Amino acid sequence: MDLVARHPSLPITAVVLTFNEEANLEPCLQSLSGWTKAIWIVDSGSTDGTFEIARRHGAVFIEHPFESHVKQWRWALAQVPTSEDWILALDADQRITPELQKELAALFSSSNGPDVDGLYINRRQVFRGRWIKHGGYYPKYLLKLFRRDKVSFDEMDLVDHHFYISGTTAKLKHDLIEENVKENDIAFWIGKHNRYAVRMAEEEMHRGESGQKSPVSSALFGAPDQRILWLKSLWSRLPLYLRPVLYFHYRYFLRLGFLDGKQGFIFHFLQGFWFRLLVDINIEEVKHGIRRLTK
Repeated sequence: MDLVARHPSLPITAVVLTFNEEANLEPCLQSLSGWTKAIWIVDSGSTDGTFEIARRHGAVFIEHPFESHVKQWRWALAQVPTSEDWILALDADQRITPELQKELAALFSSSNGPDVDGLYINRRQVFRGRWIKHGGYYPKYLLKLFRRDKVSFDEMDLVDHHFYISGTTAKLKHDLIEENVKENDIAFWIGKHNRYAVRMAEEEMHRGESGQKSPVSSALFGAPDQRILWLKSLWSRLPLYLRPVLYFHYRYFLRLGFLDGKQGFIFHFLQGFWFRLLVDINIEEVKHGIRRLTK
């Protein structure tokens, strides 16, 4: 384990999950260096240059086998010293903008820091070099900064993991950027989402069978994560095969996704229609006994 590089600027420890992220990690760590108290990399067996990049930025590098995002994050947060209060939880393809860094510096300038337990950050999704501004994809708030003792998880999350807070939250004004440059190779994107479709189908069926409740209540006009839960509940009640068609038309036409140009069409079609169609196909295969639902 490398020694951690500690900075006195802000009482925030950044934790980043990685697996073969040499293509994405450098911009992520550059955006964190110099103002975070510490940077931790939790890796799941990279064989590329991920370790060397982490070492160059003075990050703590630890390894743990990957089972699911929820289990990996739970394990990762357990490794950070108990004295660390505020956690900034990032994926390797995410980076903090200079404007967001300045906003955080102002917010944490007082000795007590912000008077909340979690902070939502607006994600700016970049796909194959194009900022996806439309289709309901911006603004999109993710809970990425929180007091560690207030966070909880939903064990049923198999793909889109979320951090849930049992206390007060607020939204920050400025963005983080999410840009996975490995997805410039469309075969990589398709392969990843083909695997995700299987997990998403299993997640939806497990939720339907177990009746297990999420850590927070669903609400259309609640916090961002409450709204997502409400929409997921609505989605699960829509007919298979019809819902991908409705969703794509909603995103591409009603929410003006066509304004995102050629790359936007590729993104909204693949992510809003093709991926959701694969999920429905996987659900039907399980229902018809073509394959079994994993536990």
